[in-house]
This record gives sequence, structure tokens and C-alpha cells, in this order.
Amino acid sequence: MKTVTIDPITRLEGHGKISIFLNDKGDVDNAYLQIPELRGFERFSQGRRAEDMPQITSRICGVCPVAHHFAATKALDAAFNVDPPSAAKKLRELMYMGYFIYDHILHFYYLGGPDFVVGPDAPPEKRNVIGVIEKAGVDIGKEVIKHRAYGQKITAILGGKATHPVCGLPGGVSKGLNKDEVKDIDTMVKSCINFAKFSLKLFDDIVLQNKNYVDIILSDPYQLATYNMGLVDKNNKANFYDGIIRVTDQNGDEKLKFEVNDYYKHIAERVEEWSYIKFPYLKAIGWNGFTDGKDSGIYRVGPLGRLNACEGMATTEANKEYKRFFETLGGKSVNSTLAFHWARLIELLYATERAQELIKDSEITSQKIRNPVGEPGEGMGVTEAARGTLIHHYKLTKDGLIDKANLIVATTNNSGAINMSIRDAARGVIKGGDVSNATLNMVEMAFRAYDPCFACATHSLPGGMPLEVKIYDNKRRLLKTLKQNL
Repeated sequence: MKTVTIDPITRLEGHGKISIFLNDKGDVDNAYLQIPELRGFERFSQGRRAEDMPQITSRICGVCPVAHHFAATKALDAAFNVDPPSAAKKLRELMYMGYFIYDHILHFYYLGGPDFVVGPDAPPEKRNVIGVIEKAGVDIGKEVIKHRAYGQKITAILGGKATHPVCGLPGGVSKGLNKDEVKDIDTMVKSCINFAKFSLKLFDDIVLQNKNYVDIILSDPYQLATYNMGLVDKNNKANFYDGIIRVTDQNGDEKLKFEVNDYYKHIAERVEEWSYIKFPYLKAIGWNGFTDGKDSGIYRVGPLGRLNACEGMATTEANKEYKRFFETLGGKSVNSTLAFHWARLIELLYATERAQELIKDSEITSQKIRNPVGEPGEGMGVTEAARGTLIHHYKLTKDGLIDKANLIVATTNNSGAINMSIRDAARGVIKGGDVSNATLNMVEMAFRAYDPCFACATHSLPGGMPLEVKIYDNKRRLLKTLKQNL
């Protein structure tokens, strides 16, 4: 049996490798995504002051710090038995929309989009943002950079920093908005709405009008019929900052609906020896290995998972695109992994429209932005990170220190589906030993669609890191093997 390794995999946050095992005919027997990194955030959070958690966890990575910041802050609201003022919730959500704007722009134009804008079989040196600019034009490149910066400026105004915000506090936020800041944000949001519409038009022109691309999107190697999960409001419309967790099945019918406080009743995590990442699944269905269908508890989160799990978007133009998405791709549920890219742009439009609603809200300049906290206890918080549903769970000591912490991160939620997507793509595109660069990129496209963040997703509650070190001499003869926690 021959092994083909893609190491490192590219255009993602974090580190990983793909091992593909070929049989004697050169076809794929199996494929695995292996995550070699480990970040022990739950472990070294123990004993820290609870109010430090929004800053500590935002350092898990530089791509989705706002998501961790507010999942942590919401968990502290619950742990300190305090409900923030209405204005504080709106300020948090407005900042969250700024985060979605810059994050979704980043992924489409820098990470995932080059596979379509430039082409999946383009030379590797062209499959990046530089290739996108060459294809779409320098003026478009400037617009990409400008509007991603707008999202970060909105985050900086509200959060104190563009990357690692410091505004979230138990019971509210540390800073309100003045009229000049409202005017600046309003100007940026209006421009971002137009850019989101432009991005959808670009996707329409380059991808949806290209039969070859549509055939790839709808092809069997990129189909996966899992359950879907996302936050929804009281009308089952998508909600990124606040809401109830909804799970739908492969036909779009509701399977589960629960508050974050009950997450542990519905979600379990499985460990496999070949990866540091865990594999969540629905307890009500159970673990049935790396398979899809109604008998497998594996589910998907993120843009595609959210659109499948909700019944529409809560803003006008985004909801029109939501309807067109399902009409074009055959109705609910859309199971094409590569449809994540289109779903992501629909969410970009929603984030800009929702930001406009919030910045025009009369309460957005209120200075009643924090309520006093109660006695420390236990709390759970949930948000929709750009990559999917994110849960923080803290147990505090009577002195307000972290006793135990658990994080179920978006990419962790997707880990089972990502592995299956890689395996199925490899089986579909590698035949007779064809392992050209273009073919291997088609395999990478399967994980890249999820916009994974493996730095966020890999962590160990016990804090022990399994490690094996092999020492060789100058003739490559094995001299000694050192092991720990194995």
C-alpha cells in the first residue's frame, strides 16, 4: 500500500497534514486529516481569575478572537448571574458583525476563493490572493483590502483592539459609542453592504455561470449528508450572537432544539488515537463511525450548517439570497461541501445589513452598558463563530477563579465531517495513482471549504501531551525512541 502525504496543508489557520492510502490499483483506500498541534487552554485556565477569560481565550488564535471573547463573556454573564443591559447586548452584536465582515472577506478572497476565482488546477503560486487580484483586477484587490480593514476598524472602535478585543465584561461592556463613532461606523457599514453585494455578483459571474465549477460543486465526491447545527432566533432565523441551538436532519426537518445550558445532554465528544482533535456527535443518534446519513450522529456547523439549520435570514437582501441559494441547489438540505463558499457570502451580506440596523438603533449610544454581577457559580455561553457554533463552559470557585473549563470549538464540531469530506474527495478525484498537484489541491479544497481553525480546535482537558521522539544516527539508523503520555 502506498501512502501520499500532503504536509503541510495550506490556506488555513493552524497546522495539519493529510495522509492518503492507495491500494495496489492506485485508488484511495482511506484518507485521514491529522492534527499534530496541541493547545491546552482548558488546563492552563484553571486557577485564573474568571474575568480574565475573555482576554485569555481570544489569544487562542488571531483569526476568530472576537468569537472566543464573547463566548467567554456570555459564559461569565451566566456564571455571575447577571443579564447585561439591552444597549450592551446591541454593542456586542454590532462588534460581532464587524468581526464577521472581516473574517468572511478573509476566507473568500484569501483562503478558499482562489480555488474558484483562479481555478482549482492553477499553479500553486497563483492560488492565493495575488492570483485573485491578477484575475479580478487591482482595483478589486484594493476594495478587498479596504473592506476587510473596515470590519477590523469597527471591531477596534467597539472592542479597543482590532484583533484581541478587551471590551467584554461580566454584565456588559467597558465602553459605549459617541456620535462621531456612530457616524464613522455607519459610513463603513454602508460601503460594506455594497461590497457584500459585489462579492455575491462576483461569485455568480465566476462560479455559478461556469458549468465546470457547478459540476464540481454538485459532484458526488463533495456531497455529505449529515445533520446541521446553528443558532436561531425565536422565528428560526439565523442569529450569530444570541439564540437557541437548532439541529436539522438531512431533509431540513428539525431534530433538536436546546439552550446552551443543555449542550452536554445532546453533544458527546469522541477521541481517536491518530489526532489531537476530538469528534463531537449527537447523543440521541450515537456514534456510527465516519459515516453520514440519519444513523450517524456527526453534524456540520458553519455557514452551510447554519443556512441548513435555520429557516431564513433575518434581513431582507440576505434572505432573498438565502432563498435563491436553495432554489438553485435543489432545496433543503444542501449537502455539497463546496457550497460553504456561497453560504459564506450570503452571511457576509447578512452581517452588513444587521450592522446597519444596529448602528441606526437609538439605543446604540446609551451609556447604560453594564449591570452589577452576582455571586460566582457556573455558566455557559454560545455564539456563532465564523466557522460555526462555539460553546464555552466555566465552573467558578467561591472566589471567582476558574475551577474547570470546557470549550467545544466550531472546527471541533466540524472535525468528523471534515475527515469524511477529505476521504470522499480523495476517493473521487484520485484514480489509478494520479496524484498530481492539481489533484491533491482538489482534496485540500474539501477541508478548505470549512474555513477550519485547528489552533482553536485542538486542546486537551488533562493537559498531557502524547509525544514520541525517534533519534537516528547519520546513517538513518534508529538509535532510541523516547515517549511520554503514550
